[in-house]
Amino acid sequence: MKAIKKAVFPVAGLGTRFLPATKANPKEMLPIVDKPLIQFAAEEAVAAGIDVLIFIIGRNKNSIPDHFDKAFELEAKLEGDSKWDMLNVVRDILPSRIDCIYIRQAEALGLGHAVLCAQSVVGDEPFAVLLADDLIKAGERCCLSQMVDIYSQHHCSILGIERVPNDTVHRYGIIDSSIMAKNLSKVNAIVEKPAIGTAPSNLAVVGRYILTPRIFKLLEQTERGAGNEIQLTDGIAKLLKDETVLGYEFAGKRYDCGSKSGYLQATVEFALQHPELKDDFELYLHDFVKKNPIKPT
Repeated sequence: MKAIKKAVFPVAGLGTRFLPATKANPKEMLPIVDKPLIQFAAEEAVAAGIDVLIFIIGRNKNSIPDHFDKAFELEAKLEGDSKWDMLNVVRDILPSRIDCIYIRQAEALGLGHAVLCAQSVVGDEPFAVLLADDLIKAGERCCLSQMVDIYSQHHCSILGIERVPNDTVHRYGIIDSSIMAKNLSKVNAIVEKPAIGTAPSNLAVVGRYILTPRIFKLLEQTERGAGNEIQLTDGIAKLLKDETVLGYEFAGKRYDCGSKSGYLQATVEFALQHPELKDDFELYLHDFVKKNPIKPT
């Protein structure tokens, strides 16, 4: 079986929940302290052994290619000012061995369509999909590295899953599954955003996937579903009839940075661990809470 060497980043969404900040700037470029969400996702892919990053972009997404491109003027300025630490930060965003490919999704037709746009580059290889607004903080092994390890054992599609509160299942793709081992299940069925009370479980698919190339043929045959979009969940539901699909409960904490609340939580928690900011920021938070005690509701 081929190794996982390519990753797809669907970044063509409009980011309407963050307007007006995302009117001219993609939500994936929103920073968590001093690093944009898309860079966290790209770094995770690289740490998992990915060599080719495939970005599915749309209108007003030029800042993403610009971010990963060489910035000659900026580097010359930093070098001239002897700001070596900052120069290294700019130069080392991605290793030189990494290839970045940008594909335009002319119309926002859903996550399934965005993945389908990568078919010509992915070809007949298994590949990863990362949604940058699901920021996942893990330990020594990042989420995608954990999933690549599982793939190396089972050689089939794998969905990153997480247990969510029962009153939030309507926001996710939810799986029905059979337990195989600790944190690993065989997916029997998947449903997109089920109504509360009808979900088969509270195991939600989050923004990490490893998929076999069979998914492309199935997405080509998938009609528009929820939201009048081509849903990746619907393609995976068809894939279940042809191949084994596993669900993996990864080790790590996910921040839903597609929501304002999740984005703010990530910003605060990452700031509390930032080597330059953590001490001063922690003192500020203690002082703020002391002066503005939270009243029970």
